Amino acid sequence: MATRLPSEYDHRREALATYFDSTARQAWIDLTSDTKVSGIRATVRAGRDAMRGTLMDWLPTDLRRTSVLDAGCGTGSLAVAAACRGAEVTGIDVAAGLVEVARERTPSFIGHGRIHWRSGDMLDPSLGIFAHVVAMDSLIHYQPEDLVDALSQLAARTTHSILFTYAPRTTLLATMHTIGKAFPKSDRSPAIVPVAEDDLHQRLASLPGWSIGRTQRISSGFYKSQALELVRHG
Repeated sequence: MATRLPSEYDHRREALATYFDSTARQAWIDLTSDTKVSGIRATVRAGRDAMRGTLMDWLPTDLRRTSVLDAGCGTGSLAVAAACRGAEVTGIDVAAGLVEVARERTPSFIGHGRIHWRSGDMLDPSLGIFAHVVAMDSLIHYQPEDLVDALSQLAARTTHSILFTYAPRTTLLATMHTIGKAFPKSDRSPAIVPVAEDDLHQRLASLPGWSIGRTQRISSGFYKSQALELVRHG
């Protein structure tokens, strides 16, 4: 059998794992807690809270006996929220250190729900089949072709819906992305890749058995993210 060569997605995933388990680990722990943070980070925290609320609103209220993949779970807030609705959640992230924080933060009682914490690749087929997949801000670092390829792989293992976010291509984000490239890699986080909405929708139109559902943009200071729902049909 031929050896599979690492893809751009693989290289990017490894860079993210290194960044979030080293340079950004404490900042991310603080951001996802109630610790006092700077004004800029406070707007990001507020934006992420609003986005998580939006995605949870798009999931069924009753998730008992329902499998959910939190693809890019970070420190676990969304996974816990889904489990509290009764879901059987698999929370996975490339950053093992953040998954450990998520495990430590898991409430002692989450009702009928359960959470299985994992570190590794959210596209790993051994994770199984899920009714719903949520990828909140975990695909924003990938080029459109890699983003859609990742969604295609997730779609093959999803029976109802995929909820994900991407960085919408706006003048501000495009400028920030360009300026960011001018700084040494050691001084900046892995770049967010702005994606044009029309281009993304065209790419997703070729995903067999799926259609685009709801969409919602959240803008809070430096946090600008677009949520999109994919729904299985037929």
